[in-house]
Amino acid sequence: MSLSPDVVSVLSSLVSIPSVNPSIAPAEGTGEGAIAEFIHSWFVANGVRARLEEAAPGRPNLVAEVGRSDDPTLVLCAHLDTVGTAGMTIAPFEPRIDGDRLYGRGACDMKGSVAAIMVAMAQLASTLRRGRVVAALVADEEYASAGAFDFVRRHRASACIVTEPSEAGLVLAHKGFVWVAVTTTGRAAHGSRWDVGVSAIGRMGRIITALEEFDETELRTRTHPLVGAASLHCALIDGGTGLSTYAPGCRLQVERRTLPGETPEQVAAELTAVVRRADDTATVEVTFSRDPSVCDSTATIVTRVSDAITSVTGTAPAHIGVGFWMDAAVFAAAGIPTVNYGPTGEGAHAAVEWVDIPSVIRLTDVLTESARRFTTG
Repeated sequence: MSLSPDVVSVLSSLVSIPSVNPSIAPAEGTGEGAIAEFIHSWFVANGVRARLEEAAPGRPNLVAEVGRSDDPTLVLCAHLDTVGTAGMTIAPFEPRIDGDRLYGRGACDMKGSVAAIMVAMAQLASTLRRGRVVAALVADEEYASAGAFDFVRRHRASACIVTEPSEAGLVLAHKGFVWVAVTTTGRAAHGSRWDVGVSAIGRMGRIITALEEFDETELRTRTHPLVGAASLHCALIDGGTGLSTYAPGCRLQVERRTLPGETPEQVAAELTAVVRRADDTATVEVTFSRDPSVCDSTATIVTRVSDAITSVTGTAPAHIGVGFWMDAAVFAAAGIPTVNYGPTGEGAHAAVEWVDIPSVIRLTDVLTESARRFTTG
């Protein structure tokens, strides 16, 4: 493992720059502008070609590159935005080192990865002999992934390494999700008029029971070797107008976690059938979805990154899957074979967030070695 004090100083600088996503925390959402400008200046000072690309109004991606030939092109990806700081019990933007841990909002999710990519790119600027390596430091992953979608619209690549925390495993697959709204209709009436009133909430209760049964008896039997079982849960419910009134309407929001190969259309058809068996007057609507992702274990990027991890750490990585969604799916959907390898840490979206410093240094070395192996074949 190389000694990389620059990684720690760069990471500290990144954590000290607020980059809260304004779409999820409007009161404190500063966006990615300031941190992107800092990274741009750092890259230029360290011999790396870099530019800002506006993914959405006022929401820049930072794109940097080393090498000259387009074949092959490897992308190293991390996101610049963070969630908000409400409820944090540490100073969110005052990076603090305690032993091997660096604390602060975004340290783990995922400014440790951004710092590793930055230092790896600076190392590669003078040593890359063939091909091209592109850093995609993207906006808005925590909300709608506008940055990743904009990047793949503009750029082509041979492969991609996303760098979300991975606890030393090489992630080849992750689940997707589908959000579904179920609506029932009742008949409003005074609470004393049982002979007239129909409760939409009562109708929804039967649907919830049916969905829970479908989850337990059907979905949990569907499994993928890397990401495990499919699932759903009833997440939000709203209905009724008053205690003494039969509820005229009720709306349930359901999240369905999907396996590689499952589609929103399949989810909608299945859940509609389940709901209609419980109440044939209910409506079902898909409101949002994100695709699952899987990378062929025989893909060149898998071999090269596995070999790089083994070279740096002395141990071959386990090939794993995760249940959460990440930008890897955006790259995969664009036809770019994509894996994920990142640092270790805890507290993403939580009151106390930290990243393990040795794992960030290790990630820097793995990315540098992966790039050399991938571009030289």
